Amino acid sequence: LGQMTDLIYAEKDLVQSLKEYIRAEENKLSQIKSWAEKMDVLTSKSTSDPEGYLAHPVNAYKLVKRLNTDWLELENLVLQDTTNGFIANLTIQRQFFPTEEDETGAAKALMRLQDTYKLDPETLSRGNLPGKSTLTVGDCFGMGKTAYNDGDYYHTVLWMEQALKQHDEGEDTTVSKVEILDYLSYAVFQFGDLHRAMELTRRLISLDSTHERAGSNLRYFEKLLEKEREEEKDKSVNETMTTEPVVQSGAYERPLDYLPERDIYEALCRGEGVKMTPRRQKRLFCRYHDGNRNPNLLIAPFKEEDEWDSPHIVRYYDVMSDEEIEKIKQLAKPKLARATVRDPKTGVLTVASYRVSKSSWLEEDDDPVVAKVNQRMQQITGLTVKTAELLQVANYGMGGQYEPHFDFSRKDEPDAFKRLGTGNRVATFLNYMSDVEAGGATVFPDFGAAIWPKKGTAVFWYNLFRSGEGDYRTRHAACPVLVGCKWVSNKWFHERGNEFLRPCGRTEVD
Repeated sequence: LGQMTDLIYAEKDLVQSLKEYIRAEENKLSQIKSWAEKMDVLTSKSTSDPEGYLAHPVNAYKLVKRLNTDWLELENLVLQDTTNGFIANLTIQRQFFPTEEDETGAAKALMRLQDTYKLDPETLSRGNLPGKSTLTVGDCFGMGKTAYNDGDYYHTVLWMEQALKQHDEGEDTTVSKVEILDYLSYAVFQFGDLHRAMELTRRLISLDSTHERAGSNLRYFEKLLEKEREEEKDKSVNETMTTEPVVQSGAYERPLDYLPERDIYEALCRGEGVKMTPRRQKRLFCRYHDGNRNPNLLIAPFKEEDEWDSPHIVRYYDVMSDEEIEKIKQLAKPKLARATVRDPKTGVLTVASYRVSKSSWLEEDDDPVVAKVNQRMQQITGLTVKTAELLQVANYGMGGQYEPHFDFSRKDEPDAFKRLGTGNRVATFLNYMSDVEAGGATVFPDFGAAIWPKKGTAVFWYNLFRSGEGDYRTRHAACPVLVGCKWVSNKWFHERGNEFLRPCGRTEVD
């Protein structure tokens, strides 16, 4: 969203340019209309008595002049192009417009929010979220079409049904019911709901009897249904009793995907299933933290609060001021690019569908505030920033997320940080640089924790045990942002340079 704000002003500029074009066009039409009305009166008079009209020498002269000069001027006025200014502005602005890929991504983001936060299409379409922004029939149809083109029939059905519902309610739209039913009937068929697919196809044909594909589909569906009936006749009563029930019309299950903890992860994002029992709560405290008597923190220690006991996750308050946050955001915005992940096999950075955000990396030379923030994180953690990665700033916009992942490299990906030469990621320091109106939590599916963003605070945890073994419990995720704009910055501390600052423990899991 950090970069999308520029599009808001670009669109406003285009609207002003469009209004200027409309004014010019209206002025042009006004002149033409005035000429037409004047000529209508004149020609009515001249055609009533052509010879009497032309008997007057002035009338004869003016007729010749009009046809030779005045009508030519009118022709030039009609041919005058008032679109030049608007088209030129539009051409300049178009280079900054979102692409088709961006539009598809935005549609998928809405579907991601729909799934994660259990929002039905009606909730999203009717604007039952903060802001009250609604979706038209055309918008819903576009969502369904995006899902269809991606082979996602689950969301195709949901959004085409919503488009059809709003169409049936009489909403004005350029999208026809035939178009909606065409997509909906086929998507329903993909779920094996043959009866409903036929019902929708018949409705389509009743609206457009010449629709060739619908007619062909209906004949195909009828053959399949006949085949099913014949097979049922051949089955015994016992076999019929053990047959799986037919999918109920309209009730389709969301298909499983690549993420094993999908349900747990999304429940935590909604604030459900958090395993903070009263007994565990009693083990959590808040205190003043001076970084093991760091001279810089003795007079002004940080407020530290336990977020979780094991693994130990803490939150620090007033880590960054509003002025520092704004400066970091200003430095990051020009550098923001699609966030990448490191390929576990090659170590090469690449984009991935499970991480949707934009990020940039800031060096201490970029501005004194970066060095100041880095130094502060070093004082709080007691770890060195000399071998840490650069300060990463991330902006999560519409549906922005980072699905469950590990910050450290596992044994099956030994070369993940080989290029850095600083060992594995020993710890994560995460600064929240904005409040988020809804969504955007940091969750840990393994032990059921959910940590909510709060501007100016930071959370910290160790990814590795003191032995250097990875703590697999720290698999975490950044939940999709439902409403708002989420800014974070983080510092990953590495093993090298911290051997004596965080020495080995006595056991493998200390």
